[in-house]
Amino acid sequence: MDEHGRILSAKIVPPTAQNQKSIEEDLRKLAPKIIKLPRSQTVWRFEQAIRNYDPCISCATHFLRLEVEQE
Repeated sequence: MDEHGRILSAKIVPPTAQNQKSIEEDLRKLAPKIIKLPRSQTVWRFEQAIRNYDPCISCATHFLRLEVEQE
Protein backbone atom coordinates (compact mmCIF):
# COMPACT_ATOMS: atom_id res chain seq x y z
CA MET A 1 0.00 0.00 0.00
CA ASP A 2 1.12 3.50 -0.63
CA GLU A 3 0.86 6.50 1.70
CA HIS A 4 -2.74 7.11 0.53
CA GLY A 5 -3.87 3.58 1.41
CA ARG A 6 -4.07 2.43 -2.21
CA ILE A 7 -3.17 -1.15 -2.94
CA LEU A 8 -0.26 -1.18 -5.37
CA SER A 9 0.11 -4.91 -5.77
CA ALA A 10 -2.06 -7.91 -4.96
CA LYS A 11 -2.23 -11.61 -5.66
CA ILE A 12 -5.71 -13.00 -6.18
CA VAL A 13 -6.17 -16.73 -5.70
CA PRO A 14 -9.68 -17.72 -6.85
CA PRO A 15 -11.51 -20.68 -5.28
CA THR A 16 -10.93 -22.80 -8.37
CA ALA A 17 -7.15 -22.53 -7.98
CA GLN A 18 -7.32 -23.28 -4.27
CA ASN A 19 -9.47 -26.36 -4.82
CA GLN A 20 -8.04 -27.67 -8.10
CA LYS A 21 -6.67 -30.92 -6.64
CA SER A 22 -9.94 -31.76 -4.89
CA ILE A 23 -11.96 -30.90 -7.99
CA GLU A 24 -9.86 -33.25 -10.12
CA GLU A 25 -10.11 -36.05 -7.54
CA ASP A 26 -13.90 -35.72 -7.38
CA LEU A 27 -14.19 -35.75 -11.18
CA ARG A 28 -12.10 -38.92 -11.37
CA LYS A 29 -14.40 -40.60 -8.84
CA LEU A 30 -17.53 -39.36 -10.60
CA ALA A 31 -16.54 -40.35 -14.14
CA PRO A 32 -17.04 -44.14 -13.89
CA LYS A 33 -20.48 -43.61 -12.35
CA ILE A 34 -21.83 -41.37 -15.12
CA ILE A 35 -19.84 -42.21 -18.24
CA LYS A 36 -22.66 -44.26 -19.78
CA LEU A 37 -25.21 -41.46 -19.47
CA PRO A 38 -26.07 -39.35 -22.51
CA ARG A 39 -23.37 -36.76 -23.20
CA SER A 40 -25.52 -33.79 -22.14
CA GLN A 41 -26.21 -35.37 -18.74
CA THR A 42 -22.55 -36.29 -18.28
CA VAL A 43 -21.44 -32.72 -19.00
CA TRP A 44 -24.13 -31.32 -16.70
CA ARG A 45 -23.06 -33.57 -13.80
CA PHE A 46 -19.40 -32.68 -14.25
CA GLU A 47 -20.32 -29.00 -14.32
CA GLN A 48 -22.33 -29.40 -11.12
CA ALA A 49 -19.40 -31.12 -9.41
CA ILE A 50 -17.12 -28.23 -10.35
CA ARG A 51 -19.66 -25.62 -9.23
CA ASN A 52 -19.77 -27.29 -5.81
CA TYR A 53 -16.33 -25.78 -5.30
CA ASP A 54 -16.72 -22.55 -7.27
CA PRO A 55 -20.30 -21.43 -7.97
CA CYS A 56 -19.06 -18.39 -9.88
CA ILE A 57 -17.51 -20.51 -12.60
CA SER A 58 -20.93 -20.89 -14.24
CA CYS A 59 -20.48 -17.36 -15.54
CA ALA A 60 -17.42 -18.44 -17.52
CA THR A 61 -18.25 -19.11 -21.16
CA HIS A 62 -17.61 -22.66 -22.34
CA PHE A 63 -15.56 -23.48 -19.25
CA LEU A 64 -15.87 -27.26 -19.66
CA ARG A 65 -14.74 -29.18 -22.72
CA LEU A 66 -15.47 -32.85 -22.31
CA GLU A 67 -13.60 -35.49 -24.29
CA VAL A 68 -14.56 -39.11 -23.69
CA GLU A 69 -12.18 -41.96 -24.44
CA GLN A 70 -13.62 -45.41 -23.92
CA GLU A 71 -11.63 -48.62 -23.88
